[in-house]
Parts: sequence; structure tokens; C-alpha cells
Amino acid sequence: MTTATLPLKPINPDFKETVSFALGQREAARTFVEGITGSGTGLRNVFLVGCGGSLVASYAVHHMLETRAPFPVFHMNSAEFQFREPALLGEGSLVVVASHTGTTKETVAAAEFARAAGATVAAVTRLPDSPLAKAAHTAFTYGSEDTVAAPKHVLFAQLGHALLEQTGVPGDYARLRAAYEALPEALHGAQLESEELCHSIAAALADEDVTYVLSAGPNYGAGYGFTMCYLMEMQWKHGGSYNAGEFFHGAFEVVTEDQPVLLMLGEDGTRPMAERAKTFLDKYTRKAHYIDTRSLSLPGVPEELRGEISPIALNTLASRLAHHYEAVRGHDLDKRRYMFQVEY
Repeated sequence: MTTATLPLKPINPDFKETVSFALGQREAARTFVEGITGSGTGLRNVFLVGCGGSLVASYAVHHMLETRAPFPVFHMNSAEFQFREPALLGEGSLVVVASHTGTTKETVAAAEFARAAGATVAAVTRLPDSPLAKAAHTAFTYGSEDTVAAPKHVLFAQLGHALLEQTGVPGDYARLRAAYEALPEALHGAQLESEELCHSIAAALADEDVTYVLSAGPNYGAGYGFTMCYLMEMQWKHGGSYNAGEFFHGAFEVVTEDQPVLLMLGEDGTRPMAERAKTFLDKYTRKAHYIDTRSLSLPGVPEELRGEISPIALNTLASRLAHHYEAVRGHDLDKRRYMFQVEY
């Protein structure tokens, strides 16, 4: 049973400033994309590459581009990107590589591999002088050691919006930009609104042997990232992450009335998948917990754009929920057995 506790860390004091800093790079993203689409080769395809939380940060933009863009878009782990040697990688490819530290060896190597193949490489990373930033043609940064998920998502989204706009995909991009400008306050407020919920989930699940996490569509990254990066890496807790649609093709057989499941619900077109899972969980387990962006006020975000914002909100709340786990369980989020501790 959990006995030790730690003080709950406050919401990151640099949160609004950091998200605003990321938003300030919109024109830089637009100019960068204009240079690619206006070149002799033009844009042929896009690869989104990273590891762990940095791969998670590009799930939403992958969904956006895959459903709207007139060009192919691929999403893969940094090491697999190199070992797979994609046949379509070359001149006309944009490879967006991400790493918080900018030192992840697989991701730096992926950037170098992409450049050698003739691709244009953009980095999403914390600092402009990191090895990853230097390996790329350009870097989009956010500067904070603590506020990471939201600005990464913003930077990826701005690149995605620029790619859509510059390749002629119709959309009200001015209204979209206005919605994103509301995010520093809206996402900060979402954390405040969810403090009680996050505490209740952490307290309820702190001593469970294994927790399954479900999410769908552009929100899948939030569930996957919470499971692997926060539960398993940072809390040493057993967990499994499943797509809410795929859940019904095998994984749901392990659900009993005592099996904990955390379901994340967004507001995009894939929401019915998550709602179907909720209907099942309400019936078959008494340990279901839900994080639903419909409960958030998100001031400044128009109703029709909440589905665009919900993956960023869910990833922001996943990070905040991890801090509640840290406080309830007394297990510091920075504590590691292997990562950065041994050769691997």
C-alpha cells in the first residue's frame, strides 16, 4: 500500500509563457514551409520521427495531415526510420524530428540519415544549440525544462497548418490561429479545472497492479504517452495502452469489475469510438476513470475547433495527472532505474 507522499508541485509557473513562445514561431514555420513547397522539387511527402514523448507529440499532427493533406505522411520511431530505410525518403521529403533534450542518439542519427538522403529536416526541441538542432536545417524550440507537452504540440500543429495552407487545402486558417492564441490561458485553466479529478484518479489507482489506458484518433498519443512515459517510465507502474476501437478486438476480455481502466475522450470525429468504450466500461468495471475534454471550458476556442485542441488538452492533463501520481505515491517523476543510469 502507498504510504509515502510528496508535496504536489504547482502548475508550471512558466506554462503560459512557454506556450506563448511556441506560438510566436508561427511565421517562422510558415516561411520555412513556403521555402519547401516553392522549391524546384516541391514537397512530395512528410515523415514525423521521434522516440517516446517526442513521438507522442506528433500523433495529433499525423492524424491532421493524414486526413486532410494531399501528400503522404508517415509517423515512426527514430531507430525504425533508419532501419526501415523508407523507399519514398529523398529530395522533396520533409522530415520533422523531435527530441526534448536534443541529444537522443537515435533521433540525432535519424536527422543525419534524412539529410544524407536529400530530405529537408526540421527539429522540434528544447534548445537551438542542441546536437539535434545543429543536425537539422532549422529548429523550432520552446526553451522550458518543465513545460514540454503543450509547446511541442503547438509547434507541430503550426508546421501542419502551414503545410496544409501552402498546399492549397481549404480552411479558415485565421480562425484557427485565433483559437491557438487562446491556448496559454485556456490550457492553464484546464489544469486548474482538473486538479480535483487528477487527484481522485491518482489516489484511486496508486496501488493498482496494472492500469489499462484507452484513447482514439488524434488523442491516441495522449493515452499511449501517459502509459509508457508517465506510468511505466516515471512511476514504475505496469500499464497497457490500446486504441479504443481496437480494444473490442481482444483486450476487453481482461476487463472484470475490479480491473482499472482509464479512458481519455476528445471531441474530434473519432469520439464515437471512445464513447463506445465508455458504455462498455460503465457496465463491466467499477474501476473506470475518465478524462473528457468536454468537461473543460477552454475559453477562446470555438466549438467547431475543440476537436482540434482536445489532443493538446489531453496531453497537458496527462502531464498534470503524472504530478498527482508523484505526490500520492511519493515516487519522484525524475527517478530512474535504467534511463540515463546505465548503458543500453
